[in-house]
Amino acid sequence: MAPVIHRSGFIHRPLRRARRPPIPDGPCCHVLGMTTFSSFDFQLNRPGALIAAVPAVLGFAPEQSLVLVTVVGGEMGAVLRVDLSEGFFEALPDALGHLSDMAAAADADAAIGVIVDENCVDCPMCADMYRDVSRELEEALADHGIELFAVHIVDRVAAGGRWHCADGCGNAGVVEDPESSPVAMAAVLDGRRLYARRADLVEVVAVTDARRAEALRPALEIHAAAVDYPGRTDADVRADIEHAVACVGRPSDGTPLPDDDAVRLACSVADAKVRDTLYALAVGENAASAEAVWASLTRTLPAPWRVEALVLLAFSAYARGDGPLAGVALQAALDVDSAHRMAGMLDAALQSGMRPDRIRELALTGYKLAERLGVQMPPRKIFGRSA
Repeated sequence: MAPVIHRSGFIHRPLRRARRPPIPDGPCCHVLGMTTFSSFDFQLNRPGALIAAVPAVLGFAPEQSLVLVTVVGGEMGAVLRVDLSEGFFEALPDALGHLSDMAAAADADAAIGVIVDENCVDCPMCADMYRDVSRELEEALADHGIELFAVHIVDRVAAGGRWHCADGCGNAGVVEDPESSPVAMAAVLDGRRLYARRADLVEVVAVTDARRAEALRPALEIHAAAVDYPGRTDADVRADIEHAVACVGRPSDGTPLPDDDAVRLACSVADAKVRDTLYALAVGENAASAEAVWASLTRTLPAPWRVEALVLLAFSAYARGDGPLAGVALQAALDVDSAHRMAGMLDAALQSGMRPDRIRELALTGYKLAERLGVQMPPRKIFGRSA
């Protein structure tokens, strides 16, 4: 499994390429930008509170994980997570080296490690193993001039979970209630949904009815075969964009799009002009409705037709600061098409910790394309500093 960056509000993604060591889940900038607490006052000197804040940053409560909370200028920065899988321990130096590289890329001054292992309580062998992991992590971070403040081991990231220091210092305590964490409250107020487990988050982009998805394949292939993508006129492109905007503007009761609309949208966004224009919806007044449409398509369409919907969903989630959702959508997209250019670019941006406001700048290109084509897009949404 790959580690993932969550810039105090970013991501989560597993290992996809055998040649790479496990890498962090992805970047998340969401909660960081929203918190105004003094890190030392609120979290860094209070392990129970720090651990309780982690689910709000990752979007879910981690299990069997190494979480690295970076510190930038005395405040919480990027948060990285990697599965404590067998592959992680087999490639420990490379895995910790890559984790440290990502912490350095996030401009970290220092870091705090949190090891989540339900078997860690009263396990002398585990204590020795994680003491070694902590020592190697400290050395890997030191190579980048990053100080490791502490490493805490916890059995579960939930109210009442028990933590203790990895180096045998004797400090120990209980985890505060994650649902009552000020970071969680800020995340919810900002419109983010928090999940009990990462698997629950992954289900947001999973195909829900495989039989229906396969039933759509013939219609998708027939529709796509009838389109001369290189020779399309501006009028053709404009009609597809207007159809997408109309789908987004319809009242939704949560049911999937009708088959005809799903097929047309899937084939429309295969056209780069249509797709690139629709990125503008991520910063429009009906961005939430657009995101719901893309999410519905990811759960409805078969591969490879779902890949563009996954990338549009990832872009929308990233633009509003929901790194966890963006991360799982990108993972699913790259699983379908590892060479997808936009998915790769967004993935790299997440891995490097690029903030959502930079991503929203890309969406402005969609408005320029729409103006050139004579399409009326929804008015732009005003984002606050927290996003």
